[in-house]
Amino acid sequence: MKFRLTPLNFASAFFLILAVYVWIYGASITGVQVRSLGGTIGWILLLFAFVVSFLDIMLRNFFPENKKLWIVELSFITLTIIIFLIIK
Repeated sequence: MKFRLTPLNFASAFFLILAVYVWIYGASITGVQVRSLGGTIGWILLLFAFVVSFLDIMLRNFFPENKKLWIVELSFITLTIIIFLIIK
């Protein structure tokens, strides 16, 4: 199996690093350090990393060309950010 770098690979790595950081240093909500939520938020970020990596594997099967895969995954990330900002 050929290893290809994709945007969702970077996103899952970001979620993994963020989960480890939250477990070590805790979470800060509105400037107040909350160490009790660090474990819960860490588990949620690990779940996000798992879902993103699973989605990456699924999209690799649908789009064998690297250029199309990058376009689709960047579009997905952009759409997710836009929906998040609208809901927020």
